[in-house]
Amino acid sequence: MYFFRKNDPNRPKNFNLKVMHIINTTAIIIFLAGIIYKLLEWYVF
Repeated sequence: MYFFRKNDPNRPKNFNLKVMHIINTTAIIIFLAGIIYKLLEWYVF
């Protein structure tokens, strides 16, 4: 599968790709935190 392949040493390191992954993970974390906050707001408060 794609997720379990080893790092290719011939492939160049790309800074833009790393920045894109960091931005994507922070966006997903903020999105999930917002959903959890809304659920807690509806059911607890």
